[in-house]
Amino acid sequence: MVILFGLAGSGKSTQGQILAKKRGMTWLSVGQVLRDTGEFDEILKAGKLVDDDMVIKLMNREIRKIRDQGGDVILDGFPRDEYQAKWVAKNLSNEISRAVFIEVPKEELWARIEARGRADDTREAIERRFGIVEQNIYAILEILEKSGVEIRQVSGTGTIEEVTERLDKELFQMRLPKFMV
Repeated sequence: MVILFGLAGSGKSTQGQILAKKRGMTWLSVGQVLRDTGEFDEILKAGKLVDDDMVIKLMNREIRKIRDQGGDVILDGFPRDEYQAKWVAKNLSNEISRAVFIEVPKEELWARIEARGRADDTREAIERRFGIVEQNIYAILEILEKSGVEIRQVSGTGTIEEVTERLDKELFQMRLPKFMV
């Protein structure tokens, strides 16, 4: 299992889907799981977060369903705060091989968000999501790292193919020990 982090528009979903297909894994986006239920549309349109316990329940159910069938998962946007990160560290850290934060300058993020034209991508909602991620990401990464999850940062700029190549290398390609280089 691997985790992709990044601000809205960073390419988590695009890259998660590409890498899942390439690696025979299942892409599991917290946003998509929540949208698919149809129960949280108003909360999502307002740029607010769904209750942590509900998110954990839904994501755990989906992860277990995939893992029980022998599949592997690329998590997109989960965990989103310290509470969720502590749950992940306690319950999933031994199943996570790596996590990557996809970095993209905000000007480029806005251009991408405007181009995708999703109904819940209002300026106010996106600003709220940016703030939530920026407020929580360092604590989340620290919690995961302390639980043994390897954390990387990757530039999300360039073509989709260039970003895919960088992510694939960081997430899946074996690195040689220093003494063998």
